Amino acid sequence: MSHKTDPIPHAVQDEDHPVATSTAAIADGVDEEVVEPNRRVFAGWQFLLFAGLAIAYSGFHLFSLNIYPIETWSFRIVHIAGALILGYGLFAGARFAESEAVASPAWLKGVALALLIPAAYTLFQVFMMHQTLSGGAMRIDPAIESLHFGYPLMATTAAAIVLSWFLRQARHRFNPADLVLMVCALATAGYLLLIYNTPLRASTGTSFAPIGISWAAIAGSLLILELTRRVAGLALVVISAVFLVYVFAGPYLPGFLGYPGLSLQRFFSQVYTDAGILGPTTAVSSTYIILFIIFAAFLQASKVGDYFVNFAFAAAGRARGGPAKVSIFASGLMGMINGTSAGNVVSTGSLTIPLMKKVGYPARSAGAIEAAASTGGQIMPPIMGAGAFIMAEVTGIPYTEIAIAALIPAILYFASIYFMVDFEAARKGMRGMRRDEIPRFSHLVKQAYLFAPIIILVAALFMGYSVIRAGTLATASAAVVSWISPHKMGIRSILKALQLAGTMSIQIIAVCACAGLIVGVISLTGVGARFSSLLLGLAGVSQLLALVFAMLISILLGMGMPTTAAYAVAASVVAPGLINIGIQPLVAHFFVFYFAVVSAITPPVALASYAAAGISGDNPMGTSVASFKIGLAAFIVPFMFFYSPAMLMEGSALQILRVGVTATLGIVLLSGVVQKWFFGPVNGIARLVMLVGAMFLIYGGIYTDIAGLAIAAALFVLQRRQFASSPHPT
Repeated sequence: MSHKTDPIPHAVQDEDHPVATSTAAIADGVDEEVVEPNRRVFAGWQFLLFAGLAIAYSGFHLFSLNIYPIETWSFRIVHIAGALILGYGLFAGARFAESEAVASPAWLKGVALALLIPAAYTLFQVFMMHQTLSGGAMRIDPAIESLHFGYPLMATTAAAIVLSWFLRQARHRFNPADLVLMVCALATAGYLLLIYNTPLRASTGTSFAPIGISWAAIAGSLLILELTRRVAGLALVVISAVFLVYVFAGPYLPGFLGYPGLSLQRFFSQVYTDAGILGPTTAVSSTYIILFIIFAAFLQASKVGDYFVNFAFAAAGRARGGPAKVSIFASGLMGMINGTSAGNVVSTGSLTIPLMKKVGYPARSAGAIEAAASTGGQIMPPIMGAGAFIMAEVTGIPYTEIAIAALIPAILYFASIYFMVDFEAARKGMRGMRRDEIPRFSHLVKQAYLFAPIIILVAALFMGYSVIRAGTLATASAAVVSWISPHKMGIRSILKALQLAGTMSIQIIAVCACAGLIVGVISLTGVGARFSSLLLGLAGVSQLLALVFAMLISILLGMGMPTTAAYAVAASVVAPGLINIGIQPLVAHFFVFYFAVVSAITPPVALASYAAAGISGDNPMGTSVASFKIGLAAFIVPFMFFYSPAMLMEGSALQILRVGVTATLGIVLLSGVVQKWFFGPVNGIARLVMLVGAMFLIYGGIYTDIAGLAIAAALFVLQRRQFASSPHPT
């Protein structure tokens, strides 16, 4: 990380020299921009150029969403093309050269520069085709589309991608191969904009479709896959490649996986439409996600993130194991607005993990707690990361209804983590932070107005404003509120926020476009329907077996992928099957969403856990196993949706209240089972009884609730009697 070299403040580094006052903030730099290892750091005219592009990109979305909307497909094509151009400008395809002496040889750069000629030629051909169609022609000659546009574009894109893997330069230098890719992205978008704004758009997916659409779609898919590799790693790219292979290998596969097959032209002439790349995932990233990234950037510019973390320290720092509880509150607050589990770990964990280790948590526990808490930020209403917006788009269920339904599950998840860390702190006799080690609550309350943008967002949503209008109001309010805070936003700060938003959006837009490619394969090959029939067959044997299978597939599809992509893919493959076996759409999609989220802490590929291990210094696999245990409730709660829909606010007020209270008690017992502690140490037999009681309470039935409450009451009485006179830590 570039923005913190020593995350432990001076006030907590030396217990023998406490400071005299606690008004000073602990968190400082939470809102600083994190510079990824493969992101270029420019200076001079290059910095101004890409800063200007990022500002223009963010400004384009604000203008189009609020003032002058443009045609849907055109808007989404520009949305993806802008991210590709910015992404290839800012993110390198290979490790940076540590010095000019070890940079790639000049001839390799010369080859890259030579590729600019065919790239520019394809862009020129787009202009010529525009002239031809403007002159009254009904379509372009297929030979011209292939020989003068398609073949050069394909060859240049593929060659530049491969070349970018081997072309190493210093971090502050621009890569000529990436310049070629930027021109190819421009040519691809230009051709698609040209064709999709003519009657030829209706021919996509048929034998009458212009061959150029297929060439542009192949080049565009390659560009999306390569950028996804750079900003999100190989996992999503490999899964996408498997799905793409399936398109052409499907006819040769046995059983339910087999299908008649699609030709290369027919598939690619349709995949870069709203059936695939321009479909639901890009629809959400080009509206809701980009808007909330801009909102988050404005909050960062006004230092609200620092305030959130300091507020959490003031509220929970003095409790036993204080920093661990701080990480729960801080990660919940930050996770609502930043949308990625691993990103949340990096922003808050660099502060909370060292402090947890200081009060007695082992490195593994500290990393696991932060990973589990940061992952929970994705399910915390009202914003819930980007996945909730995709859920609203796919299901047609209003976003406000989804946010309300998420309330009890989110409370259960964070209650589980809270009691896990509390029982561990009690078992190990850990202390909280001293009064002089945390900010003074009375001092922070005076700045409670910094919560105003989030309150305005929630109020606007529940008053019936559209998500776009509510997000825009909240963004504007973040700037206004800053004017009465110590970090006032002027023109420079607003431009900086827009630049930050443009840069921050690259990863999620690439991921959504890549997920759209997978969604396109699923919809065009019909594999989702065949998976549904498989689930239906399993449900005939046992609905629980079908749910377990759906859980495993959702986690498998989500491993190594950001939440948004994980949910988008799982929603296309798994959710329709769950709906077909009789599960309500809201319950089915929440089931899939939860497991897509917790894939970030599920071994063996757990992105959030790996990010936390990098900060704590512990073994990544060990941290992922520990975070899996701490987040155990998240693997049980989705089954509660099925057996007790009141968990998602479906039912009478009394049913919802009963299920919420008893499930919370069940979560407390489950935490005690994992940590071997209730009001004192718990032996093997008592843990088994606690587990039974926890399952009864979590199940949600009236009789199981009564039995669970009886077990919990008996355990409470026995534990209090056993340890009333014992000097155990409390």
